[in-house]
Amino acid sequence: MTVQTSLKLKVQPTEVSAVLRRILAENGKEYRWTYVVAVACLLIVSGTTAFTAWIMAPMINQIFYERRSDMIVWICAGFMGASLLRGFAGYGQAVSLARIGNNLVARYQKRSFDHLMKLGVDFFNETRSGRLAAQVNENVGGIRDLLSLTLTSISRDAVSLVALVGVMIYQDPVLSLSSLLIGPPLIWAVVYITRRLRKINRESVLINSRLNGSVQEATQGIAIVKAFTLEDELARRIGIMADTAEQRNNKIARVAERLSPISEILGGLAITAVLAYSGYRALVLGQPPGAVFSFITALILAYDPARRLARTQVGMERALVNARMIYELLDLEPKQGDAPDAVEAKVTTGEVRFNNVTFGYNADTPVLRDLSFTAAAGKVTAVVGASGAGKSTMVALLQRFYDVDKGSIEVDGQDIAKVTKHSLRQSIAYVAQAPYLFEGTIRDNIRYGRLSATDAEIEQAAKQAAADEFIRQQPEGYDTPVGEGGSTLSGGQRQRVSIARAIVRQAPILLLDEATSALDNEAEARVQEALSHVMEGRTTIVIAHRLSTVVNADHIIVLEEGRLVEEGTHATLMADPHSLYARFHRIQGKKGLGLVDDVKASQTSAQTPAPRSRAKKTVRRSA
Repeated sequence: MTVQTSLKLKVQPTEVSAVLRRILAENGKEYRWTYVVAVACLLIVSGTTAFTAWIMAPMINQIFYERRSDMIVWICAGFMGASLLRGFAGYGQAVSLARIGNNLVARYQKRSFDHLMKLGVDFFNETRSGRLAAQVNENVGGIRDLLSLTLTSISRDAVSLVALVGVMIYQDPVLSLSSLLIGPPLIWAVVYITRRLRKINRESVLINSRLNGSVQEATQGIAIVKAFTLEDELARRIGIMADTAEQRNNKIARVAERLSPISEILGGLAITAVLAYSGYRALVLGQPPGAVFSFITALILAYDPARRLARTQVGMERALVNARMIYELLDLEPKQGDAPDAVEAKVTTGEVRFNNVTFGYNADTPVLRDLSFTAAAGKVTAVVGASGAGKSTMVALLQRFYDVDKGSIEVDGQDIAKVTKHSLRQSIAYVAQAPYLFEGTIRDNIRYGRLSATDAEIEQAAKQAAADEFIRQQPEGYDTPVGEGGSTLSGGQRQRVSIARAIVRQAPILLLDEATSALDNEAEARVQEALSHVMEGRTTIVIAHRLSTVVNADHIIVLEEGRLVEEGTHATLMADPHSLYARFHRIQGKKGLGLVDDVKASQTSAQTPAPRSRAKKTVRRSA
């Protein structure tokens, strides 16, 4: 379902009916026949319950009072038939409602995840992932509970109550009127308690989601927790949240359960008054007891649906809070979407051009300022600069994780703001500095680069990324599970798998964010050699912190505080000893070739054989 469709029937903060209308509008048609079955079963349960109360009158009068033996079989058959119908109908409604509820939970879980995937990176930067996951899992049950409570309260409890009240009025109108006097105070108590619960329930949901999220984050970061001996501190913080959650839940219990003594007292008063009056009529006025027994049975049976109806409103408040919070998430519009007239990007050579780009995560503090440069097609462009200069931001803008504030970015002459994000990103392969692997096997994680890749292509990409050897040493080879976040692999192994994932993508544009930073010297040398072949013919943008990895790039741009201050080749930039690039190089204290050595080797060997030889020695020593 699209974001635009999900915005229909907006939730009003104080209207249960608005949420129910929205749920039914979105799901009612698909479940209509299951609802028909469930409602029919519930009506049978309600009807047989009322029949049980009604049949008490002929049973008492004709069997016990008039002593008619011929009626025993018929009355017992009627009672047994009602019991059988009620049993099977109860089973049918329970199974039907469970199927609807389980499907609703699965549907909204999938829908919530689909919508989360449409939201921009900015949303996830501002939202704790653990808390978000826990909140979604807890809130999604509110949709199911709201529908289930509404259906059972209307089709079973309300109908049962009406039918039983009908039996009571039929048997004795005067007693019925007196017993119904408990209704107004019970309704007042429900309204009062509901108002008290509304705010507490929302606080409880938020606290519980925060607690679950904190536990999830602590387990995901267990290595850091252990390394910095944070066990006691995190246990203390989570303990505080658990205590707070306990206090809120206890408060909910105290407020919600106030309805029990109120309803018990009011119900006890009504039943006591009826018993006293009916006893007086039987003993003093000599009336047959059948109608009184039938009335009392109906009154006692009506007590349960009346009590459930009173508690339904209390239960619906918590379900409503959860349902509202799911819709608050689903109603979030992506801040950065495709333009209405966006077209598919057609990337062939992969030339990248930044045209006077200005961007800031906050409007008052730009990260990039009037940035203009061209990454030539099929060439290697290196981006260097101090931390905070805007290098990673530039790569994020190229992938349209964010939209520029001013200026434009073009790929093969196409403004990326006017093409679909999906088609643009399919033309880009990205290797992050911090590799991330998903749940599944090593083969699965490499195939995420291109889902149509064959096993042979996956293994070839692994060889190019110097990963094939260690993969085959794993217990199940390429089919070895990587654990949560790739925890069963070392940092360097995870990085090589992520490089293989980028290789198998076969995209015309390759983005490398310090791609070999997690590798040891031997693996780095092997991956550099492999990447040199991968980068041939591709537009490659390398973000570098170690200048030794970019000295032979086709083009180097130097950023400072978001501005392009220098650009050129390594030789031209080093020719000016006062340049920022030369100062960086002196600070790092080494001159070596890196990722792009072999790409440039053929171009530089004829012109500068001596530096080429020295550079090769440097690489061999580092290996």
